[in-house]
Amino acid sequence: MSVDRENLESVLKRRFFYAPAFDLYGGVSGLYDYGPPGCALQANIVDIWRKHFVLEEDMLEVDCTMLTPYEVLKTSGHVDKFADWMCRDPATGEIFRVDHLVEEVLESRLKGDKEARGLAAEPDKSEEKKRKKKVKEIKVVKLDDQVVAEIESILAQIDGYSGPELGDLMKKYNITNPATGGPLSEPLEFNLMFETAIGPSGQLKGYLRPETAQGQFLNFNKLLESNNQKMPFASASIGKSFRNEISPRSGLLRVREFLMAEIEHFVDPLDKSHPRFAEVAHIKLRLLNKTVQQEGKTDITEISIGEAVSSGLVDNETLGYFLARIYLFLIRIGIKPDRLRFRQHMANEMAHYAADCWDAELQTSYGWIECVGCADRSAYDLTVHSNRTNEKLVVRQTRETPLVTEDYEVDFDKKKFGPKFKKDGKKIEQYLTSRSQDELEILATELEEKLKISVNVDGVDAPVEIEKELITISRKTKLDHIREFTPNVVEPSFGIGRILYSLMEHSFYIRDGSESRAVLSFPPLVAPTKVLLVPISNDDKFTPFLRKISAALRRLGISSKVDDSSATIGRRYARNDELGTPFGITVDFETLTDESITLRERDSTKQVRGSIEEVVKAVQSMVAVEPVSWEEGTVKLTPFTSEAEE
Repeated sequence: MSVDRENLESVLKRRFFYAPAFDLYGGVSGLYDYGPPGCALQANIVDIWRKHFVLEEDMLEVDCTMLTPYEVLKTSGHVDKFADWMCRDPATGEIFRVDHLVEEVLESRLKGDKEARGLAAEPDKSEEKKRKKKVKEIKVVKLDDQVVAEIESILAQIDGYSGPELGDLMKKYNITNPATGGPLSEPLEFNLMFETAIGPSGQLKGYLRPETAQGQFLNFNKLLESNNQKMPFASASIGKSFRNEISPRSGLLRVREFLMAEIEHFVDPLDKSHPRFAEVAHIKLRLLNKTVQQEGKTDITEISIGEAVSSGLVDNETLGYFLARIYLFLIRIGIKPDRLRFRQHMANEMAHYAADCWDAELQTSYGWIECVGCADRSAYDLTVHSNRTNEKLVVRQTRETPLVTEDYEVDFDKKKFGPKFKKDGKKIEQYLTSRSQDELEILATELEEKLKISVNVDGVDAPVEIEKELITISRKTKLDHIREFTPNVVEPSFGIGRILYSLMEHSFYIRDGSESRAVLSFPPLVAPTKVLLVPISNDDKFTPFLRKISAALRRLGISSKVDDSSATIGRRYARNDELGTPFGITVDFETLTDESITLRERDSTKQVRGSIEEVVKAVQSMVAVEPVSWEEGTVKLTPFTSEAEE
């Protein structure tokens, strides 16, 4: 399905869904402000997200600070690894994000090949506009069939290439500055976090958070206590995150400040089943698995999530359960099922600690866009923060049957050990007690044979020699009544802005027979305004009825807006169709006599008539959390024919 992006963006900006931030000063790339309809649309999406996940799954919501100290993000790996690859044009100073550049240039060559073969579709204006900025022109050149196959394979795997591999592709396909043809530098890593200083001294280095997850991990013990020490459980957080994008583009799809909604579902690593999996096992998803991508293809497999988990395609029930719940959420807010797929991360793009990872991708005029990531992050985050702070982030459960263990333990002769090592004693003691069983076995053998051990301890002059009279390392049999483990984490992460923009594309169409009548067909559940109130004229005698209807809707929490301008009713309807308003109520001369009013549905333009109470009740049923259809909601109302649409 093609979308007239230029027309859509014109509507969105004219009706102030969003606009470039600081527009009066020329704007700043990658920063946007949401206007009233955009703000309401986003708020409605977030509200449904909370009901669908936080309320339905009994999650623990937290709101954590956006300022994060350096040490936290150093430990999590963001300081070293949260980067994209960029290259620079030495002549112009222009900077490109390498994977996007390679993708756009190779896509343009495929389009040129199709034109040369006479297979190209009629280009739309928005594509021409985009091309002027990025690729300048598409050269109509027929490529060898082998080269076409190579490029198609590369594009299918574009998310999995490393920086050096992208550099090799640039050389192989002679990719230069698309606008000037000038040579580009080798790819360089660029950390995407915004750096700042916390406090007046500037000595406490920090960053604006690149995700909301770390606050949830650091509060794990408090969350576990809030859940009465019961497992499994999930936390959730909604808030702004920041990424210093190399080359922001595609409007709301790649920005520097954005709203995220993230879930951390903590689960026993030995039992990743989900108690409610059977409820969703029948749901069919469109899956693009890693094996298909590695073969350079993009073939979709449509199977039930139950089959995907039982076959091992999706790693476990909990991960599969959330993939299905993500699907249900996206469909509920108006995403088109045939423009939604789940793409599995390939081995070379997945984090080393992840067990499995899938992205919910939505098809837009910009291509397939990742909008939700869902990963089994194993126990990585809790483990690294625990190791760094020496604070246990674990679950303790009483065993039904005590576990008999025989482990090496270190005993210290405190009277001799302390005086011998003085201020270094604690560091040496901590070093020895933190060794693995294999390491302790080696040290025990060394102590028995040499009557001393020699170890290297951070912060202490090495090597440290410890005589046998100071310590004992021996195996001891214990009855372990408590099982202690670090939970694994399944993390669904939602980019609200990307979902919002994709929804606007999926909802946009031009009404048949009129190129100027644009419609945003948002489901009533997410529409910024639910009801347009329209008096047949701006005569004061209609005002009491408008107030009565407005008050009745307001009491039910249903947003409405009055349009009593001098424009025709058809024109007023059309203006609000652009805003996605699903229903219109007309107050006319008949209302003055019997208090009946007309209710119009946006997409079909059908109209029905009834009393104020009947119409308000019908609207309430169609904008509810579990809404009914137009046919069901208006079954007791009388069909009405009007020429107002003309």
